[in-house]
Amino acid sequence: MERVKELPGRVSIRWRLTITYSALVFAAAAVLLFSVYAIVGNAIDDAWPTLDTGGWLSQAQEQQTQAIWDAARLDAVARARDALVQSSFMALAGVGILALIIGYFVADRAMRPVAQMTASARKLSESTLAHQRIDLKGPDDELKELADTFDDMLTRLNVAFDAQRRFVANASHELRTPLTINRTVLEIALSDPEASEDLKALGRTLLEVNARNEKLIEGLLLLARSERELAVRKPLDVREVAQTAVDQVLPFAEQHGVTFTTELVSAPTVGDPVLLERSISNLLENAVKYNIPENGKVWIRTGMVDGALVVQVANTGQHVPAYEVNSLFEPFRRLNADRVDSAKGAGLGLSIVRAVVQAHGGNVNAVPREGGGLVVTMRLPRR
Repeated sequence: MERVKELPGRVSIRWRLTITYSALVFAAAAVLLFSVYAIVGNAIDDAWPTLDTGGWLSQAQEQQTQAIWDAARLDAVARARDALVQSSFMALAGVGILALIIGYFVADRAMRPVAQMTASARKLSESTLAHQRIDLKGPDDELKELADTFDDMLTRLNVAFDAQRRFVANASHELRTPLTINRTVLEIALSDPEASEDLKALGRTLLEVNARNEKLIEGLLLLARSERELAVRKPLDVREVAQTAVDQVLPFAEQHGVTFTTELVSAPTVGDPVLLERSISNLLENAVKYNIPENGKVWIRTGMVDGALVVQVANTGQHVPAYEVNSLFEPFRRLNADRVDSAKGAGLGLSIVRAVVQAHGGNVNAVPREGGGLVVTMRLPRR
């Protein structure tokens, strides 16, 4: 009984409207049938002529003739109604089928603007808010009002996102200048031959802190740039981009005793080569930073899989709980580390990767690697 009650909730609105339209038409046809049934009987009864014997029959004969006449009238009414019922039920079945077909097309036409709004909403992303709208065409009715309201909301969201990105970019630019000045002052102080060892030790510590802050600012700038719509779109081969990233990170990997295994296959696409190179470099740097202390390994592969461009980076390392994987793509999130612990970076690497990939119309996901470490896969559309 509970499943029967849940059934209407599983039926689409299009079919519910179809059933409603069909039921109303069928009910109207049934009412019309029974009305005609009553009208035909009354019409035959009223139109039946009155018996006039002319007075030449006896009273007994006249009564007998009148009874026969009345019986013939009743039989004619009954026969007409029976014939009407038999033919009308066939017509009623045809009307029901026709009503179902017409009802479906009427419901489909009524739901077409809703389907258009749904399709447009699914295509929307933060990178397409600036130029993509539903822009529903048609009569000025409730559905168009709903679509226009949704477009206005998208415009407000785009303004809010732009304001947020501009704030991050402007704040990051403003912070770069004092950090650069601090680094210059510290380097001058450390180059002073008369500086004491304590002062030099303090200067080196401050330089490390300053370098981490500069890296954080650069990461914020790159993240703000990645979340915008791509300004550069040019043909490129991800194999070449990935090889460049490997060449840049390889010295860093050698310092940590991590070996690279590459399997780079040509994969042409269109996009921003600088942002893609930065995202692949981030994956490789993370794979080195969070590797096992000795004899660590990193694998990188590029190619085409099921019509999509794929870049995959895997590394050995500590075990990563599956429930923590998705949170690693959030800004300032690190594996098994406090937010203020920035010894291994600012926690923006995977956030930048996700922003770059989404700006190119793709997606990125990570899964724990059997034996420890992560497997991160970038998928981009082939264009």
